[in-house]
Amino acid sequence: MIEFLFLVGFAVALLATGLSFIGIIAAVAVGFIVMALAGMIGLMFKMLPWIILIAVVVWLLKGRDKHATQYREYCSKRTRRYQRARRY
Repeated sequence: MIEFLFLVGFAVALLATGLSFIGIIAAVAVGFIVMALAGMIGLMFKMLPWIILIAVVVWLLKGRDKHATQYREYCSKRTRRYQRARRY
């Protein structure tokens, strides 16, 4: 909302200085692009701690899943060997 108010005030200031309508439209478009990029970068920095936390949790869960898979495979092989040995 603040960005919108800034763009309206910017357009009014340019209109008051006597700039042409095409110049005002171009300046507002460039101002919108710059403010949108700055807002995205600001949001990224604001969310950075959460992004790092999510990355760490995913990394930890991946490692846990790998060990669980290896353990299941080990138990499965051991059970098959035990069943083969009991068969004879």
